Amino acid sequence: MTKEERLKLQIAACKVRMGVIESTHGAKAGHPGGSLSAADMFTYLYNKEMRVDPTNPKWEDRDRFVLSKGHTAPGLYSALAYRGFFPVEDLPTLRHIDSYLQGHPNMNTVPGVDMSTGSLGQGISCAAGMAKAAKYLHKDDVRVYALLGDGEIEEGEVWEAFLFAAKYKLDNLCVIIDLNGLQIDGPTSEVMPTDPVDAKMRDFGFRTVTIDGHDFAQIEDAFQYFHTQTGAP
Repeated sequence: MTKEERLKLQIAACKVRMGVIESTHGAKAGHPGGSLSAADMFTYLYNKEMRVDPTNPKWEDRDRFVLSKGHTAPGLYSALAYRGFFPVEDLPTLRHIDSYLQGHPNMNTVPGVDMSTGSLGQGISCAAGMAKAAKYLHKDDVRVYALLGDGEIEEGEVWEAFLFAAKYKLDNLCVIIDLNGLQIDGPTSEVMPTDPVDAKMRDFGFRTVTIDGHDFAQIEDAFQYFHTQTGAP
């Protein structure tokens, strides 16, 4: 990654963070913390990693993204808006009664949203199903990305989906777990410890790397590793 590329991503991430603050301020509600912790990941995904077309959000051969921790919709909306899927000026309407930007992503109303999410634990099952469907349809160049929270992975359904992904060797599925150490009831280490997450993922059949999710060089290296792996999620 060149200095120029890193600077462009940093500027884009700053705008994503500004969009999170503006939207949650406009709503006087929402989940800014989890959105901000993933701002750099949203930025890299939509500006460099994923194959998407803002002018054709339903493009059949696009990559898919599932925000399994759906309460962090302000971060996703901000990334989508600054990528050109809908007007940035609409972000402050978050959660307003007549707005299409509600508190959780809705694939029927928000351009660029690939799956309606919000009930924690369910999004990753949808993502695994999408990846399996792409394999079934021989769309080998379609990749599916899912972002989960570290509080969310306390849900049992998450691990069922991981077993499914490993069984069917879904190497087109990239699972991202945001280990920010917090959930709504407090520190994850106190509510329900899940460490070591990386070792657990390996035990469930995943090729696993641990990175600083705010370092674009490390993010890039992780996705490059993802592209080289075959035979396992």
